[in-house]
Amino acid sequence: MSALSALPEWAAILVAILVLAGAAITLIGTVGLIRFPTFYMRIHAPTLGSSLGAALVLLASSLYFSIALARPMLHEVLIFACIIVTTPITLMLLARSALYRDRAEGNDGIPAIEPVNRDDN
Repeated sequence: MSALSALPEWAAILVAILVLAGAAITLIGTVGLIRFPTFYMRIHAPTLGSSLGAALVLLASSLYFSIALARPMLHEVLIFACIIVTTPITLMLLARSALYRDRAEGNDGIPAIEPVNRDDN
C-alpha cells in the first residue's frame, strides 16, 4: 500500500469538496465570457473566477499531499502567489489597451480623458 492511498475519509471528502467548489467557481467565471455583452464586462468574471477557483483547487492539492505524505507541502503557495499577482495586472493591461483603442477609434460610450486641475492648492 503506497503512502498516497492512505488518506483518511474526512480528508478525502474535504479535498473533493474543495476541488469541486474550485471547479464550479471557475466554470461560473467562464460562463461570464459568454453571458456579458461588452468586453469591459467580460474581463471581470473570468478574472475573479480564476483567482478564487484556483485558490480552492490549490488548497485541496496542498491539503491532499500534506496529509498523504505526512509533511507540509507548500508548493501551491508559490503558484497561488503568482496567480494573485499576475491576474489583476493582466486585467488592468487588457482594460487599458481596450480603452486606448476605443478612444482612438472614437467609439461611443467611452469616457473622455479629463484634464488634471493642479490649481486646487
